Amino acid sequence: MKSERVLETDSPESGRTEEKSVSDKPIVATMIGDPAGIGPEVVAKALATGEPYDVSRPVLIGSVEAMEHALEITGVNMTVRKVDSPAEAGNDRTVMDVLDSGLLGRNDYELGVESAACGVATAAWMGEMKDYAESGAVQGTIMGPINSGSLMLADKLGSLMGDESRETYLTLFTGPLRIVHLTDHEPLRQVSDLITKEKVYKVLGLMHESFSGWGVENPRIGVAGFNAHAMGEEDANEIAPGVEMAKADGINATGPISPDTVFRHCIDGVYDIVLAMYHDQGHIAVKTYGFVGNCAMFLGLPFLQMSVAHGTAFDIVGQNIASHEMILMAMTQTASLAAGEGFAPIELAVQ
Repeated sequence: MKSERVLETDSPESGRTEEKSVSDKPIVATMIGDPAGIGPEVVAKALATGEPYDVSRPVLIGSVEAMEHALEITGVNMTVRKVDSPAEAGNDRTVMDVLDSGLLGRNDYELGVESAACGVATAAWMGEMKDYAESGAVQGTIMGPINSGSLMLADKLGSLMGDESRETYLTLFTGPLRIVHLTDHEPLRQVSDLITKEKVYKVLGLMHESFSGWGVENPRIGVAGFNAHAMGEEDANEIAPGVEMAKADGINATGPISPDTVFRHCIDGVYDIVLAMYHDQGHIAVKTYGFVGNCAMFLGLPFLQMSVAHGTAFDIVGQNIASHEMILMAMTQTASLAAGEGFAPIELAVQ
């Protein structure tokens, strides 16, 4: 039988059964990404679904001309409006509101080509987005796909590396599977030394505080073990004590759980979030369950920011074949969390 997608039914407690007034919707800013890549295309197609307008007041940060060109490429029947502040963001499904600081014109770059002009612009747009978020002018942010080559040409790559004194933790979403990574791009032989009970305790506290604040009531956290069947020195001497310390603070954490089952438990609804111990442990689970439609965030930032898991895809830009599902998921998840409503409703595959 043919597989199709259906929207998971909202519970009466979810707060989504009634249409919100425009003033109740969070303002969510999306930086359109490097304009020479697929960012503007996928942003246009995502907004054209109308879903972001259901749950937020979307505003774009970037170039009006780049978005007008994206409408030509995609055939999306919308108009582009330049606004001067996030507060002007409307809720008209036929209009894309864009904060354009005038840094980039349509003739300043070529589709599919790295350039310093695009690097300068995207770095500046990222800075603007951060300022809006930190000032409270927007309640959530989304980073479109950027190009490291363009940023390097503009000598701006280092400026986007962030505050190294702030510890952040990569978090991936795909449907019901949400995974925070205790460690990220570390050689596997070094991960063992990085797993400490203090770090496990700290990250569990951050997960509980962050997701509770975003509307996930008493989040159920499954903690993956490090070794097969969660039976090893790291599991017994570091992960388990860290979990017990968190539980003593009232955090709803369980583990260490055998890493070959904990992700399936999350998919089945036993846990809301999983804490993985290292990069591939979490990434393989996410990309095996569902690569299309996943999105990412860094837990620990002073504001809510999502991003997509794909790049600028210079090889297909301008062809209107790039999928918008990741940026759409980022938009709806960000809006739901920013509104304090927890995770957005998800699409489930049914037979």
